[in-house]
Amino acid sequence: MPVKKGNPINDEITADQLRVIDEDGEQAGIMLLETALQLADKRKLDLVLISPSANPPVAKVMDYGKYRYEQQKREKEAKKKQHIIQVKEVRLGTFIEQHDLEVKAKNAIKFLKEGDKVKVSLRFKGRERGRTEKGFEVMERFAEMAKEAGLPEKRPAFEGRSLIMILAPVAVKDKAPQKQIGENDGEK
Repeated sequence: MPVKKGNPINDEITADQLRVIDEDGEQAGIMLLETALQLADKRKLDLVLISPSANPPVAKVMDYGKYRYEQQKREKEAKKKQHIIQVKEVRLGTFIEQHDLEVKAKNAIKFLKEGDKVKVSLRFKGRERGRTEKGFEVMERFAEMAKEAGLPEKRPAFEGRSLIMILAPVAVKDKAPQKQIGENDGEK
């Protein structure tokens, strides 16, 4: 028999006595299961077990279909407001030119402003492995270019042949009041 998701309703309730709450949220008192089921049936509603661990268990008289619909609607709304952080990757070379580095930094800044993390990787090929200090320099320059939108969450470190750094987005603060303060200072 598959496990049912949700609260036990009507005939699924096994407790002998229940503390019953009516559809208006008022306590109807402690009653036998049969009496509670008759009360719910008379009002053309369901008896739903809300708190099975209480002594005696608590059940509520309600329209279970409407309750599940409202609950699903709330869950869907909460899911919409959720932002899933993704990790985007930017690959660099040991002897990358300044303009190429600026273009890659601009892309990383765009990702960081969207709220994503950025994994910066620099792979050493062949003889480049003897010049690891050059790789650390490139990483530091890159972090400096992207510091307006993100700060290093993980400093550059080796993972195999690659140098890896993780940048996390800076918390977005309200910049409008700062501009107003600066404008007032300039007028004096």
